[in-house]
Amino acid sequence: MPINAIKDDEKTVDIKKSVTVMRMLSYMLVYKKKLIIVFIIMAYIVGVSLVNPLIMEAAIDDYIRPGNFRGLINLLILAVAINVVMVVFVRIRMYMMADICNNILVTIRQELYTHIQTLDFHFFDSRPTGKVLARIIGDINSLKDVLSHFVTLLIPEFITITAVVVIMFVKNPPLAAAALCTIPFMAAGIFLIQYFSHKRWQIFRKKSSNLNAFVHENLSGIRIIQSFTAEEEIRADFDELITEHRQAFVRAVRLNDFFFSIVDVCWAVGLISMYFVGISIIGTDKITLGTFVAFGAYVAMFWMPIMHLSNFYNQLITNIAGAERVFEILDTPAEINDAANVTELPLIEGTVTFTDVSFSYDDETIVLDDVSFSINPGETIALVGPTGAGKTTVVNLISRFYDVQQGIVAIDGVDVKTVSIESLRRQMGIMTQDNFLFTGTIRDNIRYGKLDATDEEVEAAAKAVCAHDFILSLDKGYDFMLTERGGGLSIGQKQLLAFARTMISKPRILILDEATSSIDTQTELAIQKGIESLLKGRTSFVIAHRLSTIQRADRIFVIDDGHIVEEGNHDELMAAKGIYYNLQKAQIPTED
Repeated sequence: MPINAIKDDEKTVDIKKSVTVMRMLSYMLVYKKKLIIVFIIMAYIVGVSLVNPLIMEAAIDDYIRPGNFRGLINLLILAVAINVVMVVFVRIRMYMMADICNNILVTIRQELYTHIQTLDFHFFDSRPTGKVLARIIGDINSLKDVLSHFVTLLIPEFITITAVVVIMFVKNPPLAAAALCTIPFMAAGIFLIQYFSHKRWQIFRKKSSNLNAFVHENLSGIRIIQSFTAEEEIRADFDELITEHRQAFVRAVRLNDFFFSIVDVCWAVGLISMYFVGISIIGTDKITLGTFVAFGAYVAMFWMPIMHLSNFYNQLITNIAGAERVFEILDTPAEINDAANVTELPLIEGTVTFTDVSFSYDDETIVLDDVSFSINPGETIALVGPTGAGKTTVVNLISRFYDVQQGIVAIDGVDVKTVSIESLRRQMGIMTQDNFLFTGTIRDNIRYGKLDATDEEVEAAAKAVCAHDFILSLDKGYDFMLTERGGGLSIGQKQLLAFARTMISKPRILILDEATSSIDTQTELAIQKGIESLLKGRTSFVIAHRLSTIQRADRIFVIDDGHIVEEGNHDELMAAKGIYYNLQKAQIPTED
């Protein structure tokens, strides 16, 4: 994919941050009991934090100044005891919140992955795989700190700030006002910064997604890159993307750093102001030394949570963009889904009917235009025609990978839109040009077509497509471990395994879309008997550019420009000397 396509396919969407945050927090409702325990623990922790300055005040004014050291020791023992318990509770709280948050991330990731599996081909046609991976892995991981810190930091720190302000104004209003005089300036500065920061983090997330998609795509196509010696061009594109990624990060972080600068300045000015007022009244009846020391501790207890909350807000701004991207996919509706009154498709005979079917992938270019035909059970239909004529579209509509814009596609007289997708595709065997194999054993890959298949069924399917001998020649035979996409096997061998995987499912309707395109002519002839036995008794659709492979089809549809322009068996179409005749004649020299 061109670098510009990778960079331009995503659009940032403005969503209220409060809506996204509340949606994230809604996942915590499942863990209400654990959260209640966490809140009780946090109440104790906050309470002890608020009491500690009062203990210092009492130690100075009530015990040290009068010389009551026995009472001071007792007070210290009490302080140590409650603070040790607080430290233990802090660890328990961290453990419980980590458990809750990790479970929530698993839930969101499962929801996202499950939802992505329901999405139609339109969704995947418009997005590089790397960008989808970025949502499932990176963007979801970014939610952990937000979820955890909202409970363990935002709530207790907000309570602490509120309680500290109340205590300070109760104990000495002038001193409290002096210490907190810079709050309006801090609030205004933070508001302005966050307004611009969110956009920058959205851009950074987009650049991260672009980079992820580019790396994934080029690693998948490394053989093509090396074959065409395009390493330098790809490296230049990578450098451009990594530079944009770095610049976006620096711009976002640079703005975020102002959070801490504003808090530091406001803290310092407030502290100087408090000292000035405190010194001017110290020694009078308005304040004692112990109260002044306690006030200093409360000032720190006010500004440290502000610092923590500023850091949390930075994380929120940073990670909210990731949450928006996750929820954007979760909110993407599946265009192909089961209707509310859907029924299960019973065991089918195999009649397939197209009635006035028209279809377009983009609502602009017509791929099929008012196509009608009827296929009898057990017939083998070959679809031929130039590239882009609509052959694969026909079988995609039968499988309901796309829905028609006009007309009806029916199986045994039942509109495919009125039955469940699972019951429809369960009775179909589909083999496309993409001979994708999963990491695992050969046995597992063949069994993917029928998960409960026995070893005997696996071997029978392999024998039917002449894959058994080459499998046995491999180390460990059927237990040979395949790497990603079947690395180590030839293209023809991978095609044979994919063929066996389709065979084992024993479908009522079989679709072979260029199924033998990667098999040499000699191997194709060797497995022709197995193919014929498989086709027997099943309604089958065969797409092939190599026309020698479809001469025995019951009927051949020649598709061109979205219409069926010729129909008949091989002999009939050859006698008509039309498009099919010309296609056959054009291939004769290449097949001798």
